[in-house]
Amino acid sequence: MTAEEFKKLALAMPNTIAKPHFDRMAYKVLNKRIFATLHEATNSTNLKLSQIDQSVFCSFNKTMVYAVPNKWGLQGWTTFELDALPEEFVQDALNIAYGEALAPKGK
Repeated sequence: MTAEEFKKLALAMPNTIAKPHFDRMAYKVLNKRIFATLHEATNSTNLKLSQIDQSVFCSFNKTMVYAVPNKWGLQGWTTFELDALPEEFVQDALNIAYGEALAPKGK
């Protein structure tokens, strides 16, 4: 999957906007939280998942999908190496991350 393909998928989510976020582009639901960031230079994305969903997606292949290696990873932020993953796989994870962003805080 390319960065351009990822951008289209992320922006197809209802009420999603893209804004610069450090060295990445962040995808956020209006008036809600960031659910994805895209790092074009490495063609990778970080998605905010529950810890259970993070463990399920990481079980696919730990070299292509893995927890962000710091406190953010413990909060569910998960890196997806887009070059190596099928679009359907990334779309499933993106849908879950989007749903997490819509959930009330604390859920």
